[in-house]
Amino acid sequence: MTDLGWIGVWLLVVGVLAIVLEGVFAAVWTARIVKRSRALRKALASEQAKLQADFARLQAALADMEVLWQPYGRLLGWLRHPIAIALLQSFARRRAAAR
Repeated sequence: MTDLGWIGVWLLVVGVLAIVLEGVFAAVWTARIVKRSRALRKALASEQAKLQADFARLQAALADMEVLWQPYGRLLGWLRHPIAIALLQSFARRRAAAR
C-alpha cells in the first residue's frame, strides 16, 4: 500500500519536470523568434528606406520628364484629336496601297 502512495508522488514529480522542460523549450523558442523578428525588422527597415529613395528618384524623374514634354503639349494635343488621327491613318493607307 505504501508503494502505491509513492507512485503518486513520483508521477507528480515527473509531471512537474515535464512542465518545467516545456517552459524551458518555450523560452528558447521565444528567444529565437524574437531574434529572428529583430533581424527581419532591420531588413525590412532597410528595404523600406531603399524603396522610399527609389520612389523619390522616380518622382523627380517624372517631374523632369513633365518639364521636358511641356513645349510639345499642344502638338500632342493636336495629334490626339480624332481628325488628326483619321488623317494620319489615311496617309498610312495610301502609303500601303502605293507599295
